[in-house]
Amino acid sequence: MPRPIPISFVEADLNLVPGLASKIAVFATEDGKPDLGARRVDQLSGGAVTRLLEAREWNKLKTGEGVTLAYPAGLAAAAVMVVKLPKRPKEEARKIGATLARFMGDAALAVLVGKLARKLLGTADLAELSLGLALRAYRFTDHKTANDADEEDATAAQATIYCSNPEAVATEAEPMMALAEGIFFTRDLVNEPANVLTTEDFAARLAAMRELGLEVEILEEDRLAELGMGALLGVGQGSDAPSKVVVMQWHGGMDAPPLALVGKGVVFDTGGISLKPASGMENMTMDMGGAGVVSGVMRALALRKAKANVVGLVGLVENMPGPNAQRPGDVVTSLKGDTIEVINTDAEGRLVLADVMWYAQDRFKPSGMIDLATLTGAIIIGLGHEKAGVFSNDDVFCNAFLKAARAEGEGAWRMPLGAAYDKMLKSNVADMKNVGGRSAGAITAAQFLQRFVAEGTPWIHLDIAGVASVKSATTLAPKGATGWGVLALNRLVRDKYES
Repeated sequence: MPRPIPISFVEADLNLVPGLASKIAVFATEDGKPDLGARRVDQLSGGAVTRLLEAREWNKLKTGEGVTLAYPAGLAAAAVMVVKLPKRPKEEARKIGATLARFMGDAALAVLVGKLARKLLGTADLAELSLGLALRAYRFTDHKTANDADEEDATAAQATIYCSNPEAVATEAEPMMALAEGIFFTRDLVNEPANVLTTEDFAARLAAMRELGLEVEILEEDRLAELGMGALLGVGQGSDAPSKVVVMQWHGGMDAPPLALVGKGVVFDTGGISLKPASGMENMTMDMGGAGVVSGVMRALALRKAKANVVGLVGLVENMPGPNAQRPGDVVTSLKGDTIEVINTDAEGRLVLADVMWYAQDRFKPSGMIDLATLTGAIIIGLGHEKAGVFSNDDVFCNAFLKAARAEGEGAWRMPLGAAYDKMLKSNVADMKNVGGRSAGAITAAQFLQRFVAEGTPWIHLDIAGVASVKSATTLAPKGATGWGVLALNRLVRDKYES
């Protein structure tokens, strides 16, 4: 499993600059004032930094971005980047870190933070910068052969941040590296091909987190049948992969009821008998994205020893066509006892969530419940790949999450619920249908899930179909899995649930 690159914090020493063989990053302000590190590089390189700061290229550069000087004379470094510091770096510290990560590539990086830059980049800002650097440096190379000549040696990638008071910065950054590892765990799960990340393998990876102090329990098919999870089991009955529910508990608080996080874990979704078109079906390896986020959050909470009680539950299934596959028109009975007419076997995620959500509430009596799922294409039509859809039955709970998402820069937008949508789910033969037609598809999916929320339970549904995995790089992630949601949910736990 890829881990965040090593990042160390060392007392600044400009005498080291001439001999640094790594890439070097220095800073200058918007109005062209060079930091001490930039001035030292300028002296050694015959005024290269001065020429840059006087050029039109610097004026056109956005704050948080940088310009690279390749093979500067007078230095051992292969390249130097001059980064343009904004007046308020606090708002862009992670972006600056991401800029440095892209510059670093697979090499080592030395970041020189002199007096001027240190005045702008406080201890917390440098910690945020290190998080951005770590997140953008992520690479998923598990299935690339070691002798691939086009792949550079990624083991050289490491960063050293030279600054005053490095011990304080390291202390501030330590819990952020726990967050980075949780995000990496989520990204790895979402990026894995389905022949590797089977339901068995997924469960095994979660069971391995017992070594972090998580209490992990795996409910096998016979137990799920005994409990009465007919909705979930129906989804996986066409696959040879056994369906499972994994329960992860983190006991970091006092005796308070836990926050429950529930994730959809469809390790591959063909659509079942309602088979998806072939074009793009390979992307359905990411249909376990909700379970991936829940798993990453639980890992991060355990690594940073969060003082809160949180339980994470994921339903792991594979949706395949086959002799025993669920058919359109079948009726299944949920754990709650409600019957569901399956109109479309490609609307399977809500069937998985329905049973796991009811189980979570019945067993743990949570103070609140959040489910996450790559649930509908309709949410992508509505919100694109910038924001997740947020549905909730509780304004206070929802607003707390939205505030956390804004603070972490993770796009989220509240969507409506309402009794008027219920009529679209009416069935002639069962208590409800699993789809309500093309109109308002994301809303009717959420409306379906709300039927499995017990009275009095604050609940949020996050439809992350558009943000879990993307086709082009974002500020903090390369192409592929983003890890969206780990930061926001960790912030929510930190702000609202830690004792």
